Amino acid sequence: MHYEGNIIRPPSEANSILLQVTVGCSHNKCKFCGAYNGERFRIKPDSVIMEDITFAAEYCKRQRRIFLCDGDALIIPQKRLLPILKAIEKQVPWVTRVGVYANAKSIRMKTLDELKELKKHGLSIAYMGLETGDDITLKKIRKGVTSDTMIQMGKKIREAGIKLSITVLLGIAGSERSAIHAKETGRVLSEIDPEYVGALSLMLYPETDLYHEYKSGEFVLLEPIEMLEELKIMIENTNMSRGLFHANHASNYLPIRAIMPKDKESTLQLIDEALGGRVALKPEWMRAL
Repeated sequence: MHYEGNIIRPPSEANSILLQVTVGCSHNKCKFCGAYNGERFRIKPDSVIMEDITFAAEYCKRQRRIFLCDGDALIIPQKRLLPILKAIEKQVPWVTRVGVYANAKSIRMKTLDELKELKKHGLSIAYMGLETGDDITLKKIRKGVTSDTMIQMGKKIREAGIKLSITVLLGIAGSERSAIHAKETGRVLSEIDPEYVGALSLMLYPETDLYHEYKSGEFVLLEPIEMLEELKIMIENTNMSRGLFHANHASNYLPIRAIMPKDKESTLQLIDEALGGRVALKPEWMRAL
């Protein structure tokens, strides 16, 4: 495989074939993210991608999933992305799922019919970083979109038949807008009604703009208990018809995994137990990005 730079993938894709089709992130402006600092976004040459698919066909016969790296592979034009999926179909036919990172911009650039065509040829799940449903916070962290756009694009992916996994960030609004961030994020999640929600707890990445704001005192990082209080408000305001809401990432203080809506009340009770000191939180040294 031809890998360049940082290779980022969702935790759920740990056992997948990692096929790097782009380098970096097409947006790369988020104030909290330093994963692609100094990395110019580009699509890798078709010849290299096809060579890696041939490699996977020969040496990756045990894996049943493929994840297209890096930050936003859905941004690849349809005339180039579709042949990649068709090559996977033909050469790696035992693969049952292809996943990809997606942002609002890349979803908007594809028509609904194009997304459905990608689904037909194996694209089964998209991972979208919402971070927050609070428009003021979205603007502050430079996501480049509004919550309404996030809702529209999330619904568009789901209408195409592609499963959607949304990431939200506990603590991203700081202390001042914590409760608003939690409520508004629950509202947006309810509107989109995705199959999966993953809540991560903010960990500041050195040399990011948000890190510098923290060091200067402009941004206040939440304490562990405040993170839990925010998570509770978020879940209280999230109404999913079905799906999985989990906060079991290495960054989280209290691992939870809730099948919604049936586990909603028991999960809120667990959080109350932790807030009351009756359930231990993960120590700081065990947390990781």
